[in-house]
Amino acid sequence: MSDEPVAPHCGVVVSIRGSVVDAQFSGQLPSVFSILRCGTKEAIVIEVMEQIDQDRVRGIALTATQGLARGMTVRDTGMPLQAPVGKKIISRMFDVFGHAIDRQPEPANTEWRSVHRAPPPLSDRLTKSEVFQTGIKAIDVLVPLERGGKAGLFGGAGVGKTVLLTEMIHNMIGHQKGMSIFCGIGERCREGEELYSGMKDAGVLKDMVMVYGQMNEPPGARFRVGHAALTMAEYFRDDEHRDVLFLVDNIFRFLQAGMEVSGLLGQMPSRLGYQSTMGTELSGLEERIANTHAGAITSIQAVYVPADDLTDPAAEHVFGHLSASLVLSRKRASEGLYPAIDLLQSNSAMATSAIVGERHYRVAQQIRKTLAEYEALKDIVAMLGLDQLSPADRLTVGRARRLERFLTQPFFATEQFSGLKGKQVSLEDALDGCERILRDEFKDVPESALYMIGAISEAKQAPPQKKQDGKATPTSMPPPAAPAGSAHAA
Repeated sequence: MSDEPVAPHCGVVVSIRGSVVDAQFSGQLPSVFSILRCGTKEAIVIEVMEQIDQDRVRGIALTATQGLARGMTVRDTGMPLQAPVGKKIISRMFDVFGHAIDRQPEPANTEWRSVHRAPPPLSDRLTKSEVFQTGIKAIDVLVPLERGGKAGLFGGAGVGKTVLLTEMIHNMIGHQKGMSIFCGIGERCREGEELYSGMKDAGVLKDMVMVYGQMNEPPGARFRVGHAALTMAEYFRDDEHRDVLFLVDNIFRFLQAGMEVSGLLGQMPSRLGYQSTMGTELSGLEERIANTHAGAITSIQAVYVPADDLTDPAAEHVFGHLSASLVLSRKRASEGLYPAIDLLQSNSAMATSAIVGERHYRVAQQIRKTLAEYEALKDIVAMLGLDQLSPADRLTVGRARRLERFLTQPFFATEQFSGLKGKQVSLEDALDGCERILRDEFKDVPESALYMIGAISEAKQAPPQKKQDGKATPTSMPPPAAPAGSAHAA
């Protein structure tokens, strides 16, 4: 240990075990969550997690610890980890420390705020449940999102998850004058670059902020990047009084990083190796996402379910915070039905008559009933053919297939790839179209006429009916496959 005198706000490193660093202080101990700096140019950043005894603290390094040695001086900054806020951060991309990582100069005239903030008090929250309209028919009709609520997006690679998020950002910015914050927790650097370039090309970066904690960064950095992004979102809600769309990819990696931090600190694990404080850590983040008198933060979070086990502790804790679950289907994506949302597996707590209204609730229930009946008839159709069904069942199949195609939609985010002009559809137009299909007004219209349109008024006129076995049967065509290389398959 160094014999040199140490300043009152400084200490010395006494132990290094990977990302866990113990430091000894002769004066006042740094408080929990204080940031310590050491190393060359103070490049190594450590967050205090525990006060071990009267003169030692234990922290987790938020950066790599190469070059750190026992006896080195460590400086207590006296402040927690902070994030930049203000209008200058718009259209920029940051890391967990608030440093710009988009190869542009650091933003000037920004205010810095602590990432550790309390959720809004109950007196500031709005108790009224409001629907957050996205302009996407399948979501607004069957899985309505809650303004100021949290929705989980379940989907693997290649089913259109990123395209769906991009479209929501476009609709939020272009038509609701809102802000979007994208938080990448444990993102691959390739994904971050692709999303940034895609957002820039789609023209939605002008009212958006991106924050990334890459997959190769230490667990401490991945554990705090969500808090940093949420601090920026809270600024636009509380100070600018704007609605914020807060996108997280992936919330499971936040819990995974917390599990690594807990293991490094030697804490007793809980079930399946998760940290015993997982519920508290997740609640501390999720409860800050709320609808207040100033504005609302509406969150859509990608959720990875380990081994497809919905009883996994991580999935169970996340489910407790969600008001809607959107399940993306690879089968629907392969059929060219975009957005590839599995309409029967997806659900929302907002889809009740008390919130969305009697008409909306009735239409949504009829759609689900029709699609469920069609699902039960698929095996019979595959084995025996459509002609073996009863007339009532044939009508059901026709309704379901037309509903599936009407609930597809061309996106603004994919115009440059698909050649189809993007459409945003109001809830009233979406409900009207679904009602008319359920009333069999379009039973003589080919299915392809309802594919990739906006409002039902865009459906083409019915062509002459073909005669078969002395009976008139509606012309039916499968939807065209998605073009090769289409961004819908991204």
